[in-house]
Amino acid sequence: MRVAALVDDLLDRSRIAAALPDAAVGRDRTAVAAADVIIVDLARHAADVAPLRAAWPDARIVAYGAHVDHAALAAARADGADEVLPRSRFFQDPAAAVASPSDPMPPSDDGGEG
Repeated sequence: MRVAALVDDLLDRSRIAAALPDAAVGRDRTAVAAADVIIVDLARHAADVAPLRAAWPDARIVAYGAHVDHAALAAARADGADEVLPRSRFFQDPAAAVASPSDPMPPSDDGGEG
């Protein structure tokens, strides 16, 4: 399974790289070409979810954003993200977040960082 992340924030990039060492991490859509799973940081790339879905309809798109940004989270769902999580839940276990839907994430209070 090839995982790629569309993430600008350096801290987020390092956290993803630590949890998913084989993941490609980039700042533009070309970095995620041909990935099986695409991670999208909604803080910077919310507008990329729909074009990513159109370009790679078979990819699993996992988007994360601030838990208080209800509009961005809802828009990501509407734009075709398969999984939309608050930052705190995504970073509890990034590897679990990108796992197949048959492997559920553990419950979270979602009250942490966001």
